[in-house]
Amino acid sequence: MTAPDRQIYLLDPQKLTPETIAVAFAKTSRSPESFQAIADELTDEKSAQFHEKWVVGYGHSSVAEHAVLHIAVENVSRLAVETLQANRLASYTEKSTRYQKWDADSFYVPQEFAAEPQHTLYLDTCRHLFSTYQTSLVKLREYLVTQQPQKEGESDRAYENRLRVQYVDVARFLLPAAALANVGVTINARALEHALCKMLSHPLAEVRQMGEEIKVISQDNVPTLVKYAHEKAYFTDVQDAFRRVAAGADTVPYGGDWCRLVDYDERAEEKVLSAGLLRYSGLSYAQAADAVKQMDESEKSALISTFLGKCDPFTAPVRELEHAYMTFEVVLDQGGYYELKRHRMMTQSAQELGVDLGYATPKWMVAAGFGHEYEQAMEAARSAYEALAELNPVAAAYVVPNAFNRRVLITTNLRSANHLVALRSAPNAHFSIRRVAQRLYEEIKAVYPAFGAWLRCEREEDWHMVEDTHFHSLF
Repeated sequence: MTAPDRQIYLLDPQKLTPETIAVAFAKTSRSPESFQAIADELTDEKSAQFHEKWVVGYGHSSVAEHAVLHIAVENVSRLAVETLQANRLASYTEKSTRYQKWDADSFYVPQEFAAEPQHTLYLDTCRHLFSTYQTSLVKLREYLVTQQPQKEGESDRAYENRLRVQYVDVARFLLPAAALANVGVTINARALEHALCKMLSHPLAEVRQMGEEIKVISQDNVPTLVKYAHEKAYFTDVQDAFRRVAAGADTVPYGGDWCRLVDYDERAEEKVLSAGLLRYSGLSYAQAADAVKQMDESEKSALISTFLGKCDPFTAPVRELEHAYMTFEVVLDQGGYYELKRHRMMTQSAQELGVDLGYATPKWMVAAGFGHEYEQAMEAARSAYEALAELNPVAAAYVVPNAFNRRVLITTNLRSANHLVALRSAPNAHFSIRRVAQRLYEEIKAVYPAFGAWLRCEREEDWHMVEDTHFHSLF
C-alpha cells in the first residue's frame, strides 16, 4: 500500500463563500475527507449552522480566521481611519498624503458640530486649512524649481514627478485629520468582529456609522460570523476610568526630550542567545543561559552577528529576537505618527490628537516665503480646536493638522524594531519618520551595542541631520 500523493490547491473564493471555506478547513480536524470533498457537501445553510454551534456556541473563534474579506472603505476621515487601522491582524492600503493632492472640499463634516456657531467655525477652519494647503503646493513648487533645475536629458514628466514627491511631502503638514481618505482592508472574520465591536463603541459618530456599514456589507459574505458584533461597555468603561484619574493629575507644559527610552530588557543579550541555543539544541533554558554566561565576548558577538548580520534585506530575521523588548516615549508630528502606526506588530498607546504639544514647521515652507501663511493656518487651527474642544474634545481633533505633535508610547522587540528602522530610515521615507527611525536606532545601539551594530539603518544621515535639513522648528 502506498501513501497518498501530496495535493496542494486553492479553494476558489469565487465559487465558495468565506464562511463555507472556513467550515471546510475547520472540519478537517475530524473528517478524513479532502478539503474539496468537504466543501462540496456544504451549503450556505449548513455552514451557518456549523458556525452558530462551534464558533458562537462553543467559542471556537479561530475557525473564523479562515473567512477572509476584502473591504473597500472610501471617503472617511483620516481620524476615522486611525480606528479602522488599529487592528493588528489585518492588512491596509491607504490613499497617501505623500503622492496625492487633496481638493478644497475633501474633508469630513462631523455631526458633533452640527449646531451653530460651531458648525460655521468648523467649516471656516477646514476651508482655511485646505486653501492654504493648495496655495502652498504652488509656492513650494515654485521654490523647488529655483533650487533643483531640470537636468539635461530629463523629460518634463520625470522632472515634474521628481519635484512633486518633494513639495507634496512638505505641503501635507497642513492637512487636518478631517481630510478624506480611501483605504482597502483585508481582514479575517474573527479580527473583523473585534474591530466592529471597537468601532461600534467609539465616541465619534463617524466611526460608529462606519462600523455599522461595514457590518452590514460584511454580512453578505459572512452572515453568521459578524452578526453578533455590537457595542461593548468595556471599551468606554476603561476609557472613562482613566480619564477620571488623569483629570486630577498634575500636568506641566511639555519641555522634555522628544524621544526617551523609558524601559528596556537589561538581560536582552542573554535571553536572545539562550533562546537560540534552546531552539537548536536539546538544552533547557537554564542550561542554555548558563552556556551563554560562560561565553567570552567574541563568541557572543559571533552568534549575535548570525541573527542580523547574515540576514539580507528581503528576509525576516528569526523570531528569537522577539525575546528582547524596549519601551519608548516619542513625541512626533501627526504626519509622522500616521506612518509609525502602520507598524502594528509593536504595541502603541497614542494620546488623542490635540494642540498642547505644539507643531512642526518644515524648513522649505519658510524658504518658499510661505512661513507667515503657514503659521496663521496653524494658529487658526489651534484656536478652533480649543473652542470646539469645550463642546467635544474628541471630535475637535478633526481640525488638527498633520503638523501638530502627538505623544505615543511604543513597546517593541528587537525583531520589530529592526524592521521599523530599516524601512523608515531609508532615503525614500518621509523625513518626519526618518527622524524617528534614526533616533530609535541611536537609542537601541546605546543599550544593545552588539545588536545595534547590525540593525539595518541608513548610515548616510542621523536624526540631527534630518532635523537640520528639513525642519525650521519642531514645537
